[in-house]
Amino acid sequence: MSLLDHTHNPAAQSWVASANAADTDFPLQNLPYGLFRRAGSNENARVGIAIGDQILDLHLAASAGRWSSAVQVLLQPLADGDLNSFMAQPAAQRRQVRHALFDALLAGSKQQSALTVALVPQAKAQMAVPCRIGDYTDFYTGIHHATTVGKLFRPDNPLLPNYKWVPIGYHGRSSSIGVSGSTVRRPLGQLMPPGAEAPVRAACKRLDHELELGLFVAGGNALGEPIPMAEADDHMFGVTLLNDWSARDMQGWEYQPLGPFLAKNFATTISPWIVSMDALEPFRSAFAHPASDPQPLPYLDSDKNRGEGAYEIELEVWLQTETMRVAGEPATRLMRSNFKHAYWTLAQMLTHHASNGCNLQPGDLLGTGTQSGPEANEGGSMLELSLGGKQSLTLPNGETRSFLADGDCISLRAYALKEGARRIGFGECSATIVPAPQL
Repeated sequence: MSLLDHTHNPAAQSWVASANAADTDFPLQNLPYGLFRRAGSNENARVGIAIGDQILDLHLAASAGRWSSAVQVLLQPLADGDLNSFMAQPAAQRRQVRHALFDALLAGSKQQSALTVALVPQAKAQMAVPCRIGDYTDFYTGIHHATTVGKLFRPDNPLLPNYKWVPIGYHGRSSSIGVSGSTVRRPLGQLMPPGAEAPVRAACKRLDHELELGLFVAGGNALGEPIPMAEADDHMFGVTLLNDWSARDMQGWEYQPLGPFLAKNFATTISPWIVSMDALEPFRSAFAHPASDPQPLPYLDSDKNRGEGAYEIELEVWLQTETMRVAGEPATRLMRSNFKHAYWTLAQMLTHHASNGCNLQPGDLLGTGTQSGPEANEGGSMLELSLGGKQSLTLPNGETRSFLADGDCISLRAYALKEGARRIGFGECSATIVPAPQL
């Protein structure tokens, strides 16, 4: 059953004027959730909704607005700054809050005068990781990334036999997840120099980004109780941008036989806003594996997943070097791809994760893996764009890069765009690389 409703009306306008700009990431139809405090203040972090260039402070809005008794109860965890408790609510109740917020921010709303005092300019807000992330798992659903990287190491067999049968993933480290606008320190680790007989401990020399989306889990499941595909959508809260930073030289030495470890757990950056699954409803599309590929096992298949399990989301990576920043030059775009190319859907990721009875919890984060496109210039990492460091990219100012340098700022951007729907953005996911600590 379609969940499209009046909150997806592309003609709807807000009394917050900046939300009506054609190029805003945060129109009335979006209403993503984030956690913030006023810059320079000591106030407790509070949950907010992005609307244009403003934030609706839900701590203030809950008391200043005129809400039905049912909505007032549902707003309470948000007013308390507890997004995780709100995530745990059933999908119908979360949708009820979306409807109430949409109606309150709609042009002509009787709530305007009451809620104006609850607006905070985004420029005056300090953003935080939007919720408590208990566990973080990173998948490998970008088949074009997996194929290109596989060819670098296994030219005759780029995809391992299980790739087209099972959503591959590994458990990451939630403690090192940071929000956009932070710095990432170049990691130290064991490296095996070419031709050497023993590794050395040194600063990573092949630091890389990975362009991903992150899915936040809504209501979880009891230990030992799988989540079937028919219920997967109700367990998905929303999507953020995610940069899975990678130390490629450390990774190449340590990943066998158990997979990623120190090459990944030193930093992950996410955008500050969680775009709800309801906001993305207009951008669903059909999903299918190629007819010549193995088809999903029954527990990973459903009519709904085949009919509308994919999401069309444009993805971009931008780079601004320190030299560009000093010269006042803007960032340059390195690539563009689309999430529709993912080999497994969000619902399949979540269902597979819980299929052995693993208990997911509200606020858990599932990364999608690097989302590259089918063309050579659509690689979602420097590893792909430089063919493993064999060729350098020349930037508009003449600088070259095969991997990332200290002072580089990487920004991920995303937006859902479809005829007949309002453009939905995700905000930036940016971080600047700083030098490794001294040995």
